[in-house]
Amino acid sequence: MKACGVSGAEKNVALLELPEPSSPGPGQILVAVEAAGVGPWDELLNGGSWDVGLRPPAALGVEGAGKVLTVGAGVTRFAVGDRVLAHEAPLPGGSGFWAERILINADHATACPSGLDVVHAAALPVNGLTAWQALEKLGLSPGQRLLITNGGGATGALAIQLAAANGIEVTATASAAATERLLGLGASNVVDYHDPDWPATVRGGFDAALIIATGTADTALPLVRDGGRLCSLTSDAPAEERGITSWDLYVEPNAAQLAQMAEQAAAGTLKQAPEPLPLSEGPAAFARVVAGRAGGKKIVLTGA
Repeated sequence: MKACGVSGAEKNVALLELPEPSSPGPGQILVAVEAAGVGPWDELLNGGSWDVGLRPPAALGVEGAGKVLTVGAGVTRFAVGDRVLAHEAPLPGGSGFWAERILINADHATACPSGLDVVHAAALPVNGLTAWQALEKLGLSPGQRLLITNGGGATGALAIQLAAANGIEVTATASAAATERLLGLGASNVVDYHDPDWPATVRGGFDAALIIATGTADTALPLVRDGGRLCSLTSDAPAEERGITSWDLYVEPNAAQLAQMAEQAAAGTLKQAPEPLPLSEGPAAFARVVAGRAGGKKIVLTGA
């Protein structure tokens, strides 16, 4: 089958021809991939920093959407032909979503609502679950204040919307070009991260900070009130001080959370900005994303 991934230890991302996945075991489903998300985390898979059980030659990708081809023993939630989306890690078949077919655990998949197209479905899982799980752990209440660094990216934009929908006042850092878009998504204030003095332009005393831009945790910490919380998605949570709880968060598959966001996306209340590209452009798409040149859009590979 056609795929995009790595053939071995050299780690070069390339177009590949891979063997078909094995038949689903108990609790597993075989999915015909229609679209698959690309994110900076895929570089971690490629470099081995995030061990998802990849067994090269293998496709990259830990999220996507498609149709169920075969169900394993004990699977009752899905039938052949059902449309699903999922974030899967570790990968039970040793290969990812950037391929024509993938083997995943049925418990990590959720049904794709009829109003959600495959590109938007594939764009949602990792960014959406990361934002959801971070906000859930931050545990903010309506009226509290949250600082998000890199609000213009795919995860940040979803976090803004989820937080604002719960009555949380969001200040986000982003490029000046993203200001109008983020205000439209529910941010109360957007500051230009290009300004080295941006911390002085915001009112401190935030109840929490969500760190999505690498290298901003230490800058954000003084802006959090005593006893507040800081969650880093960039593995650089600073040491706790002034009673501030500080931690790194790593996304986990969660079908129930994904189902709720998929319904919101289908209803148009959770907005995304995916950019579909054919699987044949996978290597270039990967290079663009890891270089930070996605321009706030979520790249999705289609047409495997």
